[in-house]
Amino acid sequence: MKVLIVESRPELRKLWVRHLDRQGYAVTQAYNQDDAVSHLSKDTADIIVLDLVLEQGSALAVADFASYRQPDARVIFVTDTTFFSDGSIFNHSSNACAFLPAGTPPEDLAAMVAHYGHH
Repeated sequence: MKVLIVESRPELRKLWVRHLDRQGYAVTQAYNQDDAVSHLSKDTADIIVLDLVLEQGSALAVADFASYRQPDARVIFVTDTTFFSDGSIFNHSSNACAFLPAGTPPEDLAAMVAHYGHH
């Protein structure tokens, strides 16, 4: 399964990549909206793990582009803010399948990837 991680914070991104790599997933990293869109233009992703608040660009723009370019790709949003904590992210992003706190243990994130990646 192909996983794209879009996360601006290197330490968190590396933690997720390491854990998902060990689980046998093909993991690609993007740091911002431009990197993510570039990747999605050239390659596919089954699951996109996407930080809701990117340092550069918009997570919703990435999710939008993915839904247009790769309609079967599912998005797991992560955040350490209270934005969309009411669940309204599912109204704004048709490909959203989960909404997790950024502090979610990597093994739990991997379980979500496994669950939603086999839809």
